[in-house]
Amino acid sequence: MFSFMPKMLRFQRSFSVSPFPTLPLQLPSPMETHLWFVVPDEFKSVSLLNQYMELLSPCEKENVLSMRGEQLQKSALLARTLVRTTIARYQINNRVVDPRSLKFKRNVHGKPELEWESDGGQCPSPLHFNISHTSSLIACGVTVNSSIGIDIEEKQRKIKNNILAFARRYFSLHEVEHLSAISDSEVQRQEFVKLWTLKEAYVKALGRGFSAAPFKTFTICIKNAFRTGFDHADDIESGYR
Repeated sequence: MFSFMPKMLRFQRSFSVSPFPTLPLQLPSPMETHLWFVVPDEFKSVSLLNQYMELLSPCEKENVLSMRGEQLQKSALLARTLVRTTIARYQINNRVVDPRSLKFKRNVHGKPELEWESDGGQCPSPLHFNISHTSSLIACGVTVNSSIGIDIEEKQRKIKNNILAFARRYFSLHEVEHLSAISDSEVQRQEFVKLWTLKEAYVKALGRGFSAAPFKTFTICIKNAFRTGFDHADDIESGYR
């Protein structure tokens, strides 16, 4: 019996922190996204990490062990364990799935997807997921019948390059103008990281790869850029321009 206890945020028009649920877990509603996350530093037991390794497929194990350094291996292991145990908690077609039995595939652009089989054979999975991680956090987002892309970045991420010069290479004209209008260097850095995170999440949701959706081909518009707190989806517009 494996115990893997991520925390969950449930995003709707507002969001709240929920305690870890017991199985079976209901799928997200059409207007809902579940975001599960774990903190790598909280996992210190070698024995427990070895148990998690047994949940992975041979290919996943090989990928984890190919990482250079214990921290990268640990991060990769926890990421795959988070995906498997999270999906296994959801009851699809009135059945609970063993996390070891889950099979994954990649679409033509390389985005990981759940390989799902019904009584009639293979069919598109109703459950969509996406994962992102930093050195201090690993997160997995889950939706139903809706594509999802998530990206997390360190809040204090430093930008080695000149921010505006870097933005001109990758951002749309509207986004560059938005950053140029910010005189405070720290606020400008924060806005750059926010835009980068949103753009990366959007491209991951499209599932076509970065080469098929270059950052410059669409614009993220934040209506109230300097408001503190969580930016709701209603405050973010995106589209190809």
